[in-house]
Amino acid sequence: MNKKTIGIVGVGNVGSTLAFTLATKNICSTLLLKDVRENFVQAMALDISQATNAARSKTITKACLKNEEFKDCDVVIITAGIARKPGMSRDDLLLTNAKIMTSVINDILPNNKNAIFIIVSNPLDVMVYIALKASNLPRNKVIGMAGILDSARMSHFIFEKIGYGQGQIEASVMGGHGDDMVPLADFSTVAGVKLDELLSKEDVDDIVNKTKNGGAQIVKLLETGSAYYAPAYSTTLMIEAILEDKKKIYPCAIMLEGEYGYENIVSGVPVMLGSNGVEKVIELNLKEEQKKQFAKSVSSVQELVDILEEKFLNN
Repeated sequence: MNKKTIGIVGVGNVGSTLAFTLATKNICSTLLLKDVRENFVQAMALDISQATNAARSKTITKACLKNEEFKDCDVVIITAGIARKPGMSRDDLLLTNAKIMTSVINDILPNNKNAIFIIVSNPLDVMVYIALKASNLPRNKVIGMAGILDSARMSHFIFEKIGYGQGQIEASVMGGHGDDMVPLADFSTVAGVKLDELLSKEDVDDIVNKTKNGGAQIVKLLETGSAYYAPAYSTTLMIEAILEDKKKIYPCAIMLEGEYGYENIVSGVPVMLGSNGVEKVIELNLKEEQKKQFAKSVSSVQELVDILEEKFLNN
């Protein structure tokens, strides 16, 4: 077990599932939980702490009711934010969650200046942008979780299509976490065999479309709420790579500084994660069609950033 402290802000379905996973896996020595619902976060801390005792884990889980209690974290995960409600416009959701993200950063940064921040709140890429602007931290220390989740969803749909290879499927998705994400079929394999050698173009296109709508499918089936097991576990992989300095390559949302030809915009690209957060950005040799798709994805994020710049950041 790492003698490290992990903090989670927002213990809804994703945050509490993540906390349970981290605590019972004995990944860190201390786990701090923070949420605006004081009774709820205390209940989650008690429940998870009792689970760790059943698991004989040494991780200590604490609920933090004051900002000064949430301190000295090595990694902070932010899942805070609201889901879109009936009658709420996309702009309203964006601005509300931007305010929440800025408030969270302002509350916790003073006592966690050395932390690496993992953002899970939606809209993901724009929330990473907001967190960077609010914190003034370098880009390697503010990272968005989405690409691992989207790639896992693609792997599921590949298995669903071919019916074999579970545990041997490597899928790759880049771009923003939304309808314009870019599933990379020719960078995806089953036991090392390229996807286009196993499936027809029609089948691959079907997998790509299902991947783009993977989250929406779960939302539709649940009727209230959204996915939490896969997002939480995907975040766990990022945390392990950072705390254990694994130098693992994962697709994550990061501020681009010239990579792929873009500046000052956040998008999902392959990066190497280690003890310093993002330690390297991997530039894939994309085909022309993939470059166009990536450009469209970046443009979608830029539209939201422009709204923020006009209605929030410049006010």
